[in-house]
Amino acid sequence: MLDKVLIANRGEIALRILRACKELGIKTVAVHSKADRELMHVRLADEAVCIGPASSAQSYLNIPALISAAEVTDSSAIHPGYGFLSENANFAEQVERSGFTFIGPRAETIRLMGDKVCAIESMKKAGVPTVPGSDGPLPEDDEGGIMATARRIGYPVIIKAAAGGGGRGMRVVHTEAHLLSAVNVTRTEALSAFGDGTVYMEKFLENPRHVEVQVLADGQGNAIHLYDRDCSLQRRHQKVIEEAPAPGIDEAARAEVLEACRQACITINYRGAGTFEFLYEDGKFFFIEMNTRVQVEHPVTEMVTGVDIVREQLRIASGLPLSISQEEVKLTGHAFECRINAEDARTFMPSPGKVTLYHPPGGLGVRVDSHIYTGYTVPPHYDSLIGKLITWGADRETALTRMRVALDELLVEGIKTNTDLHKDLVRDGYFRQGGVNIHYLEKKLGL
Repeated sequence: MLDKVLIANRGEIALRILRACKELGIKTVAVHSKADRELMHVRLADEAVCIGPASSAQSYLNIPALISAAEVTDSSAIHPGYGFLSENANFAEQVERSGFTFIGPRAETIRLMGDKVCAIESMKKAGVPTVPGSDGPLPEDDEGGIMATARRIGYPVIIKAAAGGGGRGMRVVHTEAHLLSAVNVTRTEALSAFGDGTVYMEKFLENPRHVEVQVLADGQGNAIHLYDRDCSLQRRHQKVIEEAPAPGIDEAARAEVLEACRQACITINYRGAGTFEFLYEDGKFFFIEMNTRVQVEHPVTEMVTGVDIVREQLRIASGLPLSISQEEVKLTGHAFECRINAEDARTFMPSPGKVTLYHPPGGLGVRVDSHIYTGYTVPPHYDSLIGKLITWGADRETALTRMRVALDELLVEGIKTNTDLHKDLVRDGYFRQGGVNIHYLEKKLGL
């Protein structure tokens, strides 16, 4: 087992990692910016190291500072959490070259999945269903070929940056008249934003749901899936509420894609936790990308499977095989997660400041993953996520009822939160039925 883990992150995920380490008897090192001295995990860790000023670029994204912190504390491994450097192949490579264990996939795997064109090609070879597309990068000097590709796929199409992600670097095209200009603009934007102007084309699905499959693999030939999640309730490509399992999915299609994801992990010799993201429409799954890290929404999967995903990450990084086989994974009940952000519920403007009173909800089937406490000051420098409210029930309606009760009980004073938005959504008739598409929330909000 690993001896000491440096947690290269902040907020609720850093506290989540610290708890998993403590359960396994692993010592912890909390790195933090000058603005984050009062974070809960910094107070609870065995050691703490300040790695720079408030700016992420000078602290949490500062690779030399993180590796130096690991060296001076004699850490054996680095856990990147999510966001920041979690999917940075260069960081993973430098961590390993410096003699530390990177708690995540190998650098070459992160690189492979980070290039969307290569990722789609490797998934096709592994038997994972993909969206009809250009089957590779669009040529820079063949306008006729680009137009022929769009006709073959059928309008509308979407132009995507190969190095893009998080909703950036994409443009929908409905008619041939706008195709070439859309390709050129996306290419220019991609080069500016990601340093890579490679773009590709896919069929644009007009009313899809966002369904993803959680996987774990040990890099020793063993892989499991932990069923699926529905993350369709989104605003500007940012997830708001997630649930597991995804409701109303064709069972034959589900079984096929779950097994395909598991086999794909074995094919690419995947190591660690990962998530295959799909668009789901008319009973069919279409792969869009793979996230090579732990997800924000991993708790809903933990609640319905009983598998501690972060614990498994730590075990795998220690060189141990998976502690559970596919046959042992049982799906029980239903779970929801509401992302609680420090922001105005209507304008979505961030609301940093001091939390003057904090009361988390409780009760059977209620889980709160949060780093805030009464007296804590939410800094203005980072993502506005301050906690995740998760509820479980024997069925979907019970889990949703518990979420309504929990949201009514949650109390955060001193700053604004998006709790009122969640209260509205969990009472929304269409959401209660299950199966809303990825455009539903934006249409509801009039965006």
